[in-house]
Amino acid sequence: MARPGISADPVRLHPVHTPEGVSLPFRVAPAGDRVKAFLLDLLIISAGSLAVWVLAIFALPTGAAAVGVSLALLASFLLRNFYFIFWEVNRGGVTLGKRASGLRVISRDGGPLTAEAVFARNLTRDVEFFLPLLVFLFPQALVPDSPPWAAYLAVAWLFVFAAMPLFNKDRLRCGDMIAGTLVVQAPVPLLLPDLAVPEPPFGRRPRKAAAPESPTGPPGIVFTREQLDIYGIHELQVLEDLLRRFSQGTLEAAVLEEVCARIKTKIGWPREQWHVPVLDFLQAFYAAQRGRLENKLLFGQRQERKRS
Repeated sequence: MARPGISADPVRLHPVHTPEGVSLPFRVAPAGDRVKAFLLDLLIISAGSLAVWVLAIFALPTGAAAVGVSLALLASFLLRNFYFIFWEVNRGGVTLGKRASGLRVISRDGGPLTAEAVFARNLTRDVEFFLPLLVFLFPQALVPDSPPWAAYLAVAWLFVFAAMPLFNKDRLRCGDMIAGTLVVQAPVPLLLPDLAVPEPPFGRRPRKAAAPESPTGPPGIVFTREQLDIYGIHELQVLEDLLRRFSQGTLEAAVLEEVCARIKTKIGWPREQWHVPVLDFLQAFYAAQRGRLENKLLFGQRQERKRS
């Protein structure tokens, strides 16, 4: 029997096995959302290129035309080739377009998204999109004396690569296949009290919920600074997604139990306190971990991933 909520979900699920041995189901990004994200990013690239060319035009009367055109060409090249790489490397697989569409890039093997993988998935974009687009728009400029059918070949080229995600279950484009990456729907962040405080029974809601003064979970569960410094932002986001899915009924309790046991082992949780209820422990750890990471960010310390 299918688990509640899964069978009615039209979005495809891809199980990702983390290095800790936990299988996490990620929602594969729909093709429409990927197109939307790419068009937004393409619009940003085009706007940036247009801006530098306008500046180059203003430089013509000053006698610095050659310098202006050279800088415009260089800026356009960098925008087209390194816009995606810069954002995905520095923002954990998220570009401006992906953020607006609620998407992110992850590694299919469950490990961290490396800079090498980001380079590999984006360097193929020239072959997949930009080169055939230029051949279609300016065939004579790129290939002098090109026959009329060259434009039709470029259109076919564009169509084959653009349609590639439609012919595999994980919506992979060629760059994803080469780099071992996957574009998924990013978890929607919830407010801390939504995850740190147990939800009321179904059909009952409190009349007025007051915001907590500090990020604390269930009482009686205290973590040391050394225990909280082991994990980073990535692991906090994974835990947040697990707690959300469990509250929605789309995650089995056995997964939470396994994750809880691994966290307790990793942070050296005392054996005499091992009996703490799984949900209480994870909610308390999430609240304390988030508070610790936010406190470190105030001092300019950003910890993306757990310490080995």
